[in-house]
Amino acid sequence: MKKQSASMEDYLEAIGVLSDQGKVVRANQISRALDVKKSSVTAALKKLTATGLVVHEPYGYVELTREGKRIAEGVIRRHQILTRFLTEVLGVDEKIAEEDACKIEHIISSVSTEKLTEFMEFVEACPLGKIRSPERYTYYFQREQIS
Repeated sequence: MKKQSASMEDYLEAIGVLSDQGKVVRANQISRALDVKKSSVTAALKKLTATGLVVHEPYGYVELTREGKRIAEGVIRRHQILTRFLTEVLGVDEKIAEEDACKIEHIISSVSTEKLTEFMEFVEACPLGKIRSPERYTYYFQREQIS
């Protein structure tokens, strides 16, 4: 299957997130979730339907196909791991981390995603306790300014 554009991945991600919340997904919900016009959602759904990633009848529900769900889950997974890394390890503000993760999730390789996932698993399971990277960064930079 051909790689989807960042925009199409955003639509698949939104549909996946809404579906995971147990909601029946409609175009207006996608419009609100992505803060785009309903006409943009309609055009995107036509493309996604034509490529076999969603099932959607005009004015009906939107469902991911098996392949659409696979892609959506990958985007959601990348988004979550990037957001966690940025907030928990680097201490980036959550709003900024969300925005950055949304941009990075479309270009990061599967190799880097896997390595980042392994690193975050290490952080959680570290036998020495929580790594406390943000605190250590803050301490380091405060000490550097004193010197």
